Amino acid sequence: MESHTDLLAQAAGMDPLQFRMNNLTDERMIKVLHAAVEKFGQSFEKGPSGMGYGIACTNYLNTYVATIAHVAVNRSTGMVKIERFVCAQDMGEIINPQGAILQIEGGITMGLSAALTEELEFQGGKIQTVNFDSYQITRFSDAPPIDVVLVDNPDIPPQGCGEPAITTVGAALANAIFDAVGARLYTLPMTPERIRKDLES
Repeated sequence: MESHTDLLAQAAGMDPLQFRMNNLTDERMIKVLHAAVEKFGQSFEKGPSGMGYGIACTNYLNTYVATIAHVAVNRSTGMVKIERFVCAQDMGEIINPQGAILQIEGGITMGLSAALTEELEFQGGKIQTVNFDSYQITRFSDAPPIDVVLVDNPDIPPQGCGEPAITTVGAALANAIFDAVGARLYTLPMTPERIRKDLES
């Protein structure tokens, strides 16, 4: 899991970007990560730095994704405010750039719900979450600014587009929350209660 990469970076005394760059050998992934970092436009420090920056990257069925999240976390309440998301993606040849951007934005928005709020609660084997008043999803008012960078790779036939972007959201947010306040979460959703519990322990 990508959050373990940040733990290794911390143990090595390095910032999470430099640690990845020092250990990546896949040229496609290096190119995608560079594209995301260039768009993000900020420097990284060894975590937890208090800045709230988190990186995650993956090869999802031959689509390469690099995501950077910027969050602010309220230590008292555990509430997470997502300031910004950057996602660079190499999905081979791009046929419809505008459609690809919309798919990636939608995937990230879905990923935010899964990472921060979507949870089914059970009691005695019965589902207690039966309506959307208790099952929260990301609303337009919750969605952060999302910057998408398409890394065109016409040598490869078109690959998956919308779904790959979802796969890095949870790890990027977990790494950003850790960088912001030092809370390391491994359970989704990363609710305010779980963040406060980790901070208290």
